[in-house]
Order: sequence, then C-alpha cells, then structure tokens
Amino acid sequence: MVQEWQEGQLRPFQDYLAGEEPLEIRAGGRSISVTMRTPGHDQELAAGFLLTEGLIQRREQILSIAPASDCKATEQGNIIVVELDPSALAGLDAIRRNFYASSSCGICGKASIDSVRLRGIPAPNPAFRVSAETLCRLPESLRTGQAIFERTGGLHSAALFTADGQLVAQREDIGRHNAVDKLAGWGLLNGRLPLSDCVLMVSGRGGFEILQKAAVAGVPVVASVSAPSSLAVRLARDLRMTLVGFLRGRRFVVYAGEERIVL
Repeated sequence: MVQEWQEGQLRPFQDYLAGEEPLEIRAGGRSISVTMRTPGHDQELAAGFLLTEGLIQRREQILSIAPASDCKATEQGNIIVVELDPSALAGLDAIRRNFYASSSCGICGKASIDSVRLRGIPAPNPAFRVSAETLCRLPESLRTGQAIFERTGGLHSAALFTADGQLVAQREDIGRHNAVDKLAGWGLLNGRLPLSDCVLMVSGRGGFEILQKAAVAGVPVVASVSAPSSLAVRLARDLRMTLVGFLRGRRFVVYAGEERIVL
C-alpha cells in the first residue's frame, strides 16, 4: 500500500511494482555475467545473452542449461548454470574481455561497430517485406500483450511478428535489452533461428544493443515506438537491416533499409 496525492488530497493506493532481481549466468565453472532483470524466462535470457554476445553460435553448443541447485537459499532462482561444448569454452576468456570492454563508457562508436563486423554476422534476409499498414498495427499489438506493464507501468516489451502482423512471441523485462535476449534465447532453444521472417518491435527507443542483438538472431526489420540512436542507425545501414523509429499511430520514420517496406 502506498500514498497517492491527487488534486490536493492524499489517499491510500494499492500499487504494483515490476520485479527486479539479479541474474547470474555461469559457464565453464565461472561467472559470465550478472544482469538486473525481471524474473521469468531466465533460461531463455541466459541462452539469448550467450548467443547475442558471441559466446555461442549454435543450439548444439549448449549441453545443458538450468537453475543452480547448489547455491545459498538467498540465491535460489537467481543463478543459471550453462554447460557448454568445449568449442564454446575455448573462446570464453576472449569473449569476456570483449564484453567488459564494450560495456565501458570509453569505447567509441567506430570500435563498437567494428567489433560487430569482425564477428561475421551475415546480412539478414534481403527478400523479407512488410507493409506500412502492418507496421502501423504493431504498437497496439505490442501494448495488448504487455500484461505486467498494464499492472506496473515499469517494464519494457519486445515482440516478434510475422510479415502480416501475427504475434510469434513476446517477452517483458525491466531491461529493454533483456527482453530482446529472452526472444533470442526463445528462438535458439526452440530451433527457430535465424528469425529471418520476423519483425522485431520494441517499446522505447531502438539503441545500438537492440540492433546488435537482433542482427545476431537474424531479424531483418526492427521497429521502435521512439527514436533510435545515431549508432544504431549506423549499424543498421552497415549490416543492411531495416530500422524504423517513431512508430506511432499512422506515422513512422525509416532510418535504414527502406526497400523492405511495402508502401
């Protein structure tokens, strides 16, 4: 119970808050990452993170993935242990160095894009097309599926749609990039990669991390309700992806890859 002030009056108010807890991902007997997330679909989040950060490239490289069983009571449900194929473990140290470097404030945009290019991520499906009318329907479809957001107002959402606007999968999280990792992990664990026939719609803005993660998952079109960053636009053009921003009502802006939009 909280107190709400409105029009000069203070009254008790029943509010709901979005959950936020740390998730530690362990692989090769060590901690790979700790991220603040909304609990739920944690194995998808861990698998998606390993994929989009370049530690793995194929589903077969994950031998097992499960919540830790030998941890403290206070850590129950907040640790995911991944057993990896030796081929993935071999590059663990290099990936860790790259991850921590790319998370720092000092790295420049050119270095960020160069690091993505060096990973050899292929250009997404050039034949994919989506109509402007379909794009205009996606924000409402995204909002309809945000069950937790409706109660809390504090979560981001990401969803995959077909070319005709049918919902494929949707995930919510307090972190926008986590929601995208959950979708990438869903695709990986269910044998759906690459997501070459899907549009990714995200709440908020389309930042560099969102584009990078979508590219790894093979998504050809990324749309957001707000503005993309300049670095995201550069990456979309470099990887020949389609990037749409300010998708609201009957208006949107195409920043890259307009050839995939059927007017």
